[in-house]
Amino acid sequence: MTPSNAAAPLPDSGQGTPNTAIDGQDLQGGGWSDRIYDAVLTAFAMCVPLLLVLLIIALTMAAWPALKHFGFGFLTSSDWDPAAEHFGAAPAIYGTIVSSVIALVIATPLAIGVAIFVAEFAPRWLRQPVGFLIDLLAAIPSVVYGLWGIFVLVPALRETVMPFLRDTLHLGATPFFSGPAYGPSMLAAGVVLAIMILPYISSVSREVLLAVPRSQREAALALGATRWEAIVGAVLPFARSGIIGGIILGLGRALGETMAVTMVIGNRHEIAASLFAPGYTIASLIANEFAEASGDMHLSALMAVGFVLFVITLLVNFVARWLVWQTSGGTRKVA
Repeated sequence: MTPSNAAAPLPDSGQGTPNTAIDGQDLQGGGWSDRIYDAVLTAFAMCVPLLLVLLIIALTMAAWPALKHFGFGFLTSSDWDPAAEHFGAAPAIYGTIVSSVIALVIATPLAIGVAIFVAEFAPRWLRQPVGFLIDLLAAIPSVVYGLWGIFVLVPALRETVMPFLRDTLHLGATPFFSGPAYGPSMLAAGVVLAIMILPYISSVSREVLLAVPRSQREAALALGATRWEAIVGAVLPFARSGIIGGIILGLGRALGETMAVTMVIGNRHEIAASLFAPGYTIASLIANEFAEASGDMHLSALMAVGFVLFVITLLVNFVARWLVWQTSGGTRKVA
């Protein structure tokens, strides 16, 4: 760093984030050690986009025979017959999206409620234990969630929850809660996913709420607002973009989950409106059939559904960045 640069004041970014005006400038004007350090860091930075490009190329080449043979019908067909080499990914795409949406519907209010409690209402001695236990959920292997789902969740859904929803609340008249209660189902997969993504949404939301300036709360309270009104009217709007980012992070986690979902969803390749019916997801389809796939077209079809999952994940991330940009007034840089 040259003396002039070191003495120059850093422009205020306005968001309390490290200044980025020195990007790529300080190291270029230094000695040979700085230039080597700059080159090494640049190489590290280029590795990630290079890996992404290689992944796209490999997926596209492997999936191209199936995509070329079946065309757009690969995305809309429900046929999956490896013996006849007829492949359609519609049930797997439907199951991936529906199970992830169920997980978001269950997990989002719970996670935000927990984050508000920890950040705003919990006594100081209780914040750390509660936050640690919630974060610990993210460290549990997915196969453990799957075993818990098989031996605890599925029997509870089959014997208690599904009969209660269908018969006691009379929701069986609707197509979403009709049919026999098998246990392994789209609902079971959604519940397991909700528990798995809960710590992601909760942790991000909690950190964002804790980062809200104290002046936001004090200004609302000074105007006569109650504690709850200050949170709803001043704190949550300030943290909205970060909370949305946490929700999208949880959605991305749910879309790609494999083992736990495979163990409880039932693995039936058909589209059913009822949440009590078994289903399939893209990740569980690949996990179940990739080791047994023998024909070239079968392998290509599995790679094609993997390519579809990759595209869905990219779209979710693009939408997330757009939402964060919109909710922040279009002025904040999206990390």
